Amino acid sequence: MAVDELDTHILRLLIQQPRTSVREYARILGVARGTVQARLDRLERDGVITGTGPFLSPAALGHPVLAFVHIEVTQGHLDDVGDALAAVPEIVEAFSITGGGDLMTRVVARDNAHLEDVIQALISLPGVVRTRTEVALRERVPHRLLPLVESIGRTAVS
Repeated sequence: MAVDELDTHILRLLIQQPRTSVREYARILGVARGTVQARLDRLERDGVITGTGPFLSPAALGHPVLAFVHIEVTQGHLDDVGDALAAVPEIVEAFSITGGGDLMTRVVARDNAHLEDVIQALISLPGVVRTRTEVALRERVPHRLLPLVESIGRTAVS
């Protein structure tokens, strides 16, 4: 999907001022409210905007331990294991990957003992061969998309 300069300005505002109204975005950008709304609708329909909810901190919710657990799966059981992962609340993301392992999950836990319990539960899932865990020590670059949006915006202008 092509994103033009106005789209990137709208996306920048959504990232920087997520609680602002469409009317205010239109005022800031100097375009009609209907134009902004139509662009937002298209960006949602095309899958560029995938959600509007708040970003929550697992640490503030009592789960300060973050780990990445790589899971090796018995051949032919990737979908079954992927479905089973959705039932584990401490798994906040899971991806099929290439390289060492078949799945990579982002797991949060209350403490290291709780992390071990989660890993033991994963190992017991039918189809899981083995896991490899890496514990995150400190977040160096928080999840962000604004630099990417701005880069795309510069390309759209060129």
